[in-house]
Amino acid sequence: MLQIDRNEHVTTLTLNRPDIMNPLGAKGDGDAFAEACDAINSDLDVRCVILTGAGKAFSAGGDIKAMKERSGTFGGTPPGISDGYRDNIHKVLRSLYGLRVPLIAAVNGAAIGLGCDVACLADIRIASQKARFGVTFLKLGIVPGDGGTWILPRVIGEARAAELFYTGDLIDAQTALEWGLVSRVAAPEDLMAEAQSIAAKVAAMPPHALRHAKNLMRQGRSTSYDTALEMAANTQALMHLTSDHMEGIDALLEKRTPVFKGD
Repeated sequence: MLQIDRNEHVTTLTLNRPDIMNPLGAKGDGDAFAEACDAINSDLDVRCVILTGAGKAFSAGGDIKAMKERSGTFGGTPPGISDGYRDNIHKVLRSLYGLRVPLIAAVNGAAIGLGCDVACLADIRIASQKARFGVTFLKLGIVPGDGGTWILPRVIGEARAAELFYTGDLIDAQTALEWGLVSRVAAPEDLMAEAQSIAAKVAAMPPHALRHAKNLMRQGRSTSYDTALEMAANTQALMHLTSDHMEGIDALLEKRTPVFKGD
């Protein structure tokens, strides 16, 4: 279900079950994401990832048919269902959250429930004008089983996250832009070109510094300012000794575009 394409320093991951709106949670989904993300993390030549959906949806969330049948991840005893979330759905989310390079979500259509929370794990989110966002778990008589109550408030704030969780309402792309859920909106036919343009700018940055910058931003969410300063000082000391740092300085002085090689 996960299509993987590579173009120079950018890897594109496409959720590829278009006929059923790209649901997540089928057997093997967690392993597929873990394998893909581990490979990306171990390859310094990958500097940015784009995540999108095939067809008309980004992801409609969990598989409603499987929920109705109480099969797969959603079947069995309560302990078994809990393990299904931990070993499969949570593995998808942990894998994406654990990416060491910037992740861009190109939200081409509906991003509902788990699909919305997956999109919110991206560092940068852009949306098609046709995109819709919602966390409709309560309408199905369940709660966010994917950590969404931790994810969404960090993106749009407690009050707006609560509104979406407790009402089950959907918001359109323009509202998502106004709320800070996405950083830009594009025409459907321009979405991937826009994502690729951003990814190309990200991928032009020095790979070591890029990964460390993401880590510093991530750690800054839960550390004190003093700790953030200490981490920055220690990381910066390493960056000053890289060849990419000298390349950046030389390029600036020579008024040319730098070529970073990860040295």
